[in-house]
Amino acid sequence: MDVKVVIFDWDGTLVDSVEHIADSLHQAATDLGYPALAREAYRDIIGLGMVEALEKLYPGITREEMSAIREGYARYFFAKVTTPQNVFEGMADVVTDIRLGGRGCSVATGKSRRGLDGALLSSGLGPHFDITRCADETRSKPDPAMLKEIITFYGIKPSEAVMIGDTRYDLDMAQRIGMPSIGVEWGVHKRDVLGQYEPRAIVDSVQDLREVLGL
Repeated sequence: MDVKVVIFDWDGTLVDSVEHIADSLHQAATDLGYPALAREAYRDIIGLGMVEALEKLYPGITREEMSAIREGYARYFFAKVTTPQNVFEGMADVVTDIRLGGRGCSVATGKSRRGLDGALLSSGLGPHFDITRCADETRSKPDPAMLKEIITFYGIKPSEAVMIGDTRYDLDMAQRIGMPSIGVEWGVHKRDVLGQYEPRAIVDSVQDLREVLGL
């Protein structure tokens, strides 16, 4: 792909964290007496900001109740540190080669700034990214605000970047501003869902992703 900037989602795209997020949400909510939901319900909201995720999981939840769940979630989630071993095999080489090829590299994630900053450091991926944007400092996916902020940083048009993600929210966000996207099938959503947002490609292996990006 002839693009100047590659934008990655974090959880489920670069880092194998989907099940840990689902476990942490389940534990935090059920500890406070909320009903246990189907596993897929917890997985399906990954990619959204925490406020938007909890509103979808538990309609009608109050801000006070939301704060209690968020505190419990943070307790469970941060008990496990993201390490280089949690990065999907081959993805560290992908971001390295993107930079060596002279392209910009960035992250647009539903994570909090606190969560992403810790993961950038402990995963070893942090030095690869020029700019990162989080849901709690802009707007949650699928609103394209974070993508707009990233391309403004680079001074490019949406068509000159590509969004790579594993969820409907990633690809929907890109589609809303006319940015090309690539769906990856090793995270939350599969081809039948990702294909609804007209990505340039849907890949099921890191090697296929490398080929689409021309690495």
